[in-house]
Amino acid sequence: MKKSILLFLIFTIGFTAGFAQQHPFEGEVRKLSDRLDSLGWNPGGTVVTGSSTIKMWRSLPEISSGVAVLNTGFGGSKAADLERYLFPLVLKYDPKRVFIYEGDNDLWANVPAVEILNSLKQIVTRIHLVDPGTEIVLIGAKPSPSRWKKKEDYLAFNRLLKDYCDKTEQVAYLDTWKALTDAQGNPRPELYLQDQLHLNSDGYLIWNGIFKSYFH
Repeated sequence: MKKSILLFLIFTIGFTAGFAQQHPFEGEVRKLSDRLDSLGWNPGGTVVTGSSTIKMWRSLPEISSGVAVLNTGFGGSKAADLERYLFPLVLKYDPKRVFIYEGDNDLWANVPAVEILNSLKQIVTRIHLVDPGTEIVLIGAKPSPSRWKKKEDYLAFNRLLKDYCDKTEQVAYLDTWKALTDAQGNPRPELYLQDQLHLNSDGYLIWNGIFKSYFH
């Protein structure tokens, strides 16, 4: 089946499941999609998507110079939200590489790790249905001080995610935990905003270093 036909079918499914129903992120996704459409884009680039850690990544252009990158992060999202809006946030741009950061908000909301992974598997399947050659990078949850009481849940999820990536073609796991903790394995409050959840400019400087090799 040709890619154009697959995209049409997935668009129809995504539209029905997403925009046809009222959903907390409907307005934000529409505005983001319209804004990116107005800027113009070409197939074959890189899409970086996920929750607020991605949405607030203002310094991404500094490390992606010369590489076509679209940031479609939407704050507060969970893996199931990205699954719902996969077409307008990822598939319609026909990317050759996709970075995904989801699971952080899920874990904090007590969504079981297996359920999160199932949503991510569905996302991977749909992306590879359109183009099996698309490179997908699943980003491990970061160690936020404000969510440290759930440290073990986050680490368990990261292990589960890595295991899945290691066994799946064209899917890689990217760890951000180690770089954002100190020598004793504790979180570093100085790398976060006052809410101790979102990275500040120093945190994103380290974050940039983790991702830089993918863009050079």
